[in-house]
Amino acid sequence: MKKLDLFVLKSFLGPFMMTFLIVLFVLMLQFLWLYIDELVGKGLGLGVIFEFLGWGSATLFPLALPLATLLASIMTMGSFGENNELLAMKAAGIPLLRILAPLMILSVFISIAAFFASNNLIPVAYEKIYTLRDDIGKTKEEIKIPTGIFYNGIDGYTLRIVDRDNESGMMYNVMVYDHSKNEGNISLTVADSGMIRTSLDKTNLTFTLFHGTNYEESNQVNVKDSIYTLQTVYFDMQEVVIPLKNYAFQKSDKSKYNNEIMTKGLAQLKVDEDSLKIQLEKTLGQLVRRATYADNLQYSSQLDTSARIQGKFKGMISADSLFKWENTKSEQEALRRAMSQLNQQISNTRYYPQEYDQIAYPLRKTIQEGFRKFTLSIACIIFFFIGAPLGAIIRKGGLGTPVIVSMLFFVIYWVVDISGKKLANDGAITPFIGAFISTFVLFPMGAFLTWKSTKDSALFNADSYLAFFKNFFSKIKRKR
Repeated sequence: MKKLDLFVLKSFLGPFMMTFLIVLFVLMLQFLWLYIDELVGKGLGLGVIFEFLGWGSATLFPLALPLATLLASIMTMGSFGENNELLAMKAAGIPLLRILAPLMILSVFISIAAFFASNNLIPVAYEKIYTLRDDIGKTKEEIKIPTGIFYNGIDGYTLRIVDRDNESGMMYNVMVYDHSKNEGNISLTVADSGMIRTSLDKTNLTFTLFHGTNYEESNQVNVKDSIYTLQTVYFDMQEVVIPLKNYAFQKSDKSKYNNEIMTKGLAQLKVDEDSLKIQLEKTLGQLVRRATYADNLQYSSQLDTSARIQGKFKGMISADSLFKWENTKSEQEALRRAMSQLNQQISNTRYYPQEYDQIAYPLRKTIQEGFRKFTLSIACIIFFFIGAPLGAIIRKGGLGTPVIVSMLFFVIYWVVDISGKKLANDGAITPFIGAFISTFVLFPMGAFLTWKSTKDSALFNADSYLAFFKNFFSKIKRKR
């Protein structure tokens, strides 16, 4: 039996590692496509890009691990069935559940590893991603001066070139406006040609200009002399050094995003949940007091019989006596005042749900994220009990039929999981149901397929369905 268990495990581990890497690579391409606009054109090094993609791939484990488990289990058992190895094992008197026993144990270890990845690795990955995105967003794009227009992409300067030689990098008919003093267009440099280069650390930009003129005007006016002076300097070669800011990528402190929900583990989420519950109770109490003891309800103490003072109760008041007025004008004034107070109270009450939801919404997200730390582990086990029976039933290995069948179940899982998460965040369902609704949907499927596979059911055999309908219609004809 040990040799059989080792054979089954080796047959599973190969497809599992292959499908995991393939799925992770495909999802990482989608991740790269999503953020490609933030990475291109900023002169980022390969190390920064690979670090960004590496931490991004870690955030994709909740999708990659269940799908890899599903694909590998279908491929392994399908290959056994296609090569008649499964038939030989059953002919030797080994039941299907005993054949799956080593894979069941392995799926449990995979689920444990998935929990630690969800609780320890993924929060760190999200914190790194948030920090890198912020640092990359602060990094300005590389300087690319267009021809024929004024370019003001450099702080304090406006540049214009007429033509450029792309091979040598030489620019012709160059104009440089210096606004660094914030005194208007008082400094202008015009040159026949020039070249531009950026320092290695991207802290300054150097313009090497040839055959040009510097024009600098003084706009300082005093009481005695109101004449503006213009200084003109001709040169054959001149270098203009322009300081640059935020053109070089700089890493910042990683701890500034540690308050985000996705960057927290289970222990920190539990602490936040307790704090938010206390804050929610305080907010709810404040809203109740504001609604009960507001200025618009002048006799709020009469709303509760417990507010009556002992021994001061003089008896019941007839309701009809409350609506007797001295004249019509008094009645109109009372009704007008009552309507005004009522409308004011209604207007104030409309904002109560928004104030309540400011605390309830993060609380729901925190509770649900705590539950979702376990959903990845459970999904790996459920997908194994869906994939292994499916492979034993369809008896097809490789990446053909297993991919098509597994994608159907994975799409169901993904759609239900995303819908449950959104509904729970909005408060339509509880966070527990929102986190485990995909489990509730897929668990019966896994149990049904496992039961069918142990009975050697031809669930996906078209001939069996054709035979069923033929027998059904033949019985109807006989009755007629």
